[in-house]
Amino acid sequence: MHAEKATETNPGGYSVALLCRALRLPRSTYYAWLAAEPARRVRQRAEDELVAEIRVLHAGSRGAYGVPRVHAALARAGRAVNRKKVERLMREHRIAGITRRRRRGLTRQARRAVFAADLVRRDFTAPRPGMRLVGDMTELVTAEGKAYLATCIDLATREVVGWAMADHHRAELPVAALRMAAGRGSLEPGCIMHTDRGSEYTSDEFRSEISKLGMRQSMGRVGSCYDNAAAESWFAVLKAEIGASVWATRAEARADVFRFIEVEYNRSRLRKHPEFGYITPLETRIRLQHDFAPAA
Repeated sequence: MHAEKATETNPGGYSVALLCRALRLPRSTYYAWLAAEPARRVRQRAEDELVAEIRVLHAGSRGAYGVPRVHAALARAGRAVNRKKVERLMREHRIAGITRRRRRGLTRQARRAVFAADLVRRDFTAPRPGMRLVGDMTELVTAEGKAYLATCIDLATREVVGWAMADHHRAELPVAALRMAAGRGSLEPGCIMHTDRGSEYTSDEFRSEISKLGMRQSMGRVGSCYDNAAAESWFAVLKAEIGASVWATRAEARADVFRFIEVEYNRSRLRKHPEFGYITPLETRIRLQHDFAPAA
């Protein structure tokens, strides 16, 4: 048996004794290695299967998932795998997540702006949905011209609860996003809406809508991206993961944004919650609403 295997791994036909003497190895080492070959093949097949699963999850995230979220996605699928093993395989097979780039904002301060106090003070958390929202705007490039996107994000779940797109960034754009957030019916009385000091957010239209909805307005300082970091960070995620940087038409850009927000981000994208681990924004909202639901 050993002779047959030795021939398979030694096509030159040299004797095992000669080869071992040349390599200064005892023959027992060679035969031990040969005996372990079936187990090595089984392990290799298992690793190949795992790499294939990792590639599917990575491709499903549009190349966004790195080691932590790939590992979490495997666990959610019932795959109990050591995180260091996932890290090693992704490194060996050059599977890497997306690195975000810092974006340029649209913030322009109005000449006679009315500013609100900072009610958030860089505490981008909330114990339950509907208590604190953050908002911001960004521009997207299309062959037809620029398109602008305004969002409202719930700090308890990081779910995008309101958004609007247009070919302008006048005050009516963030007002439309705010109305969508309120229309979903989950905002508490006195809910905080935190933004930067852009002219759209200091406008009479936006402040009037805040008042109509029974909300409280909050603003960060001028020129400090950290005062609205949660909103800006979301746009970094969008531009890194949406899969396009220039669109043929504004309609195509809107369709991609809709799919990314409502299908991929809110319902599918894993995010690490300090208490629940890796879950989606929608799952976070469901769990938090269940935790705070009154007992029957």
